[in-house]
Amino acid sequence: MLANLLKESTYTVIYSGAGMSTESGLPDFRSAKKGLWEQEDPARVASTEALNRDVEKFFQFYRQRVIGVKDCLPHAGYDILSKWEKNGTIQSVITQNVDGFHTESGSENVLELHGTLQKVHCQTCKKEYDSSMYEKEDFYCDCGGKLRPSVVLFGEALPEGPFMKAAEESEKADLFIVLGSSLTVTPANQFPLIAKDSGAKLVIVNLEPTHFDHHADLVINDKKIGQLLADVDRRL
Repeated sequence: MLANLLKESTYTVIYSGAGMSTESGLPDFRSAKKGLWEQEDPARVASTEALNRDVEKFFQFYRQRVIGVKDCLPHAGYDILSKWEKNGTIQSVITQNVDGFHTESGSENVLELHGTLQKVHCQTCKKEYDSSMYEKEDFYCDCGGKLRPSVVLFGEALPEGPFMKAAEESEKADLFIVLGSSLTVTPANQFPLIAKDSGAKLVIVNLEPTHFDHHADLVINDKKIGQLLADVDRRL
C-alpha cells in the first residue's frame, strides 16, 4: 500500500525521528532504562546553563555524543531516501535527529529542526568548525570563545528558519510519511497534523503506537524502517 501511495503522490515529505537513527546503532533519548536521559539529567549537561556554568561536563557529554555519531554509519534506508529525492519520488526530509545522517547520505532538501552534531560553532563569534574539534578535545575557537555543537540546547528555541520551512513543506505535501518518531516532542510533532489538515495522506511508521495513529491513513508497527524502505523501493 505504501508503494502505491508513493506512486500516486506528487509531493511527498518524510519526517524522521529517533527510530531512524537507532537502526544505525545510535542510542535514543527516551527509551526506558536505555535512553540517554535515563543516564544523565539533560537540564544539567545539555543546556545553556551547563554551557555557562559547568562547561567541562558539557564538553565531555557532547564529545561522547559526537564520537557516538562518528562510530556509526547511516543504514541503507538513508541511501534509499537520497535516491528517491534525486528521482523525484520524495521532495524533502524534515528531521528531529541531530546525527546529520540524511545529508551524509546525499539528501539535499533536509530541514534539521534541532541542528546537527556534524558541526560545532563558536558561542562568541559564531565561526563554524567540523565536529572533529570535539574529538580532539579542542573546545575553544581561535578568538578564545567556547565551541558548542550546532544543536538546539535545552533552554533554547527551535531555529525559526528550518521550523517555518518545515511548516511550508507540510502544507504542500499530499503524502506525509513519519519514520521512527513517537511524535511526543512539541512543537515539532505538529507537522503531521499540519499536513493532514492541508489534505495530505498521513503514514506513520514506528515500532510502537503513537498518540497520532488515529489521524493516519496507514500505520505500520511491525517492520523496521530500513527493511520497509528496501521492500517499498523494490516495488517502485
